[in-house]
Amino acid sequence: MEIILASQSPRRKQLLEWAEVPFKIIINETDENYPPGLSTKDIAKHIAKNKALAIKHLHGDDTAILAADTIVVLNNEIIGKPDDKKDAIDILTKLSGNKHLVITGVCILYNNQEMTFADTTEVEFHELTAEQISFYIDAYKPYDKAGAYAIQEWIGVIGIKSIMGDFYNVMGLPVSRVVQELNRLQLQ
Repeated sequence: MEIILASQSPRRKQLLEWAEVPFKIIINETDENYPPGLSTKDIAKHIAKNKALAIKHLHGDDTAILAADTIVVLNNEIIGKPDDKKDAIDILTKLSGNKHLVITGVCILYNNQEMTFADTTEVEFHELTAEQISFYIDAYKPYDKAGAYAIQEWIGVIGIKSIMGDFYNVMGLPVSRVVQELNRLQLQ
């Protein structure tokens, strides 16, 4: 069965292709705000669920919908997508030499069933020089990425000291768990 991926992320698209999950992409702009008092895991799940529901309203219950949202958390502060080069420099400077969490909330809706979960990966950067940070931003323009970086790009290759958890979660989708949950819901 083909699912709907409610995401315009090229990384999520690539991961589902690698997993050979049949899908089509349909997106509907959604509000990414969340109620106060949610834990960071619940924030990611809340946003993912809202993305899935925005598509469900268009397609009904008989279509499988997969939505995800990835957030970066440093010292309990959510680090979003950078607004501009200065913001990207500030973000990567904060992450340099430190550990942070990458949390991806996932929501799968199908036949009145809902599977919502969050996967967390701990990432530690080496100390990055100002020149490395500036080069990366100029060359890779990470303005569409939470935390201002993509682990599969140059900065990840030279800058990541360690990860604990699912590498693909840092790319934007814990694809192995997603496939397990799709199989559990008997969608594949």
